[in-house]
Amino acid sequence: MANLILSVVGSDRPGLTEALAKAVLSAGGNWLESHLSQLGGLYVGSVLVALDAGSVDALRAAAAEVDAQGLEVRIAPALETALSAGETVAFSVVGQDRPGIVAQVTGVLSGLHANIETFETRLSVEPYSGAPLFHLDARLRLPPTLSAGAVQTALEDISGEIMVDVTVGEA
Repeated sequence: MANLILSVVGSDRPGLTEALAKAVLSAGGNWLESHLSQLGGLYVGSVLVALDAGSVDALRAAAAEVDAQGLEVRIAPALETALSAGETVAFSVVGQDRPGIVAQVTGVLSGLHANIETFETRLSVEPYSGAPLFHLDARLRLPPTLSAGAVQTALEDISGEIMVDVTVGEA
């Protein structure tokens, strides 16, 4: 079996997920995991697919047909990874939107050698003022020597500077 990642981007319209699912199925593949969404008016995402190694060319041909319908599909082999040691934690950040929040938060996490496993951001409107409110939700894999408390402290150290509330908890 081969595990492949399909990365997709194209103009959003009804039926794109179905077209992608039919391409995977027509090649004999099994759709394992995906992250698909509308972002900036485009349909974007990634899909993890398993299929027989001899069917990779069939998947490429089926993906080319979807590509011809206006959805760019790129295929790359997935990497086999061993489970990492260390605690998994979830965290969230909420505050008034401004440039630099993501850069500062990820800088702290990188400095702690925490691995970001999932990372999602969105904007909403603050109910009373109508100002844009920034939300970040992520899951981290911590190195064995790093505790969730240390992550909480490091993020709280910058929370006043970037004007956000930080929550760290179990994943």
